[in-house]
Amino acid sequence: MADTAEFDIRDNRANGLLEAYDDGRVTGRIAYFTLDGAPAALVAVHTVVEREHEGKGIAGALVREFYAMAAREGVPVVPLCPYAAKWAGRHPEEAPAAPAELVAAAEEQLRAERRVW
Repeated sequence: MADTAEFDIRDNRANGLLEAYDDGRVTGRIAYFTLDGAPAALVAVHTVVEREHEGKGIAGALVREFYAMAAREGVPVVPLCPYAAKWAGRHPEEAPAAPAELVAAAEEQLRAERRVW
């Protein structure tokens, strides 16, 4: 697995993207939103790595940083993205499970969002 230091990961909060860059080009991203209300949460919706960059550890680095970002902000992560959910299951020490009520609220907000994920 690649080390996250190989990737420049940036939070593009205004567009709901956590993006990995290599040589100035976006190589992968997590599309996400912030759960409305209290308690807040960061909700991972979709993880994508450009085909030519697959297998380099970018997706894992993005999810790891997504959980670290949430921890710094003091909010949980709701991994609705299948990749993020699988990663969280393999790394429970880094990815605490979100309470069921937050998962339900995130799923409801996702259904109500007009944005196409």
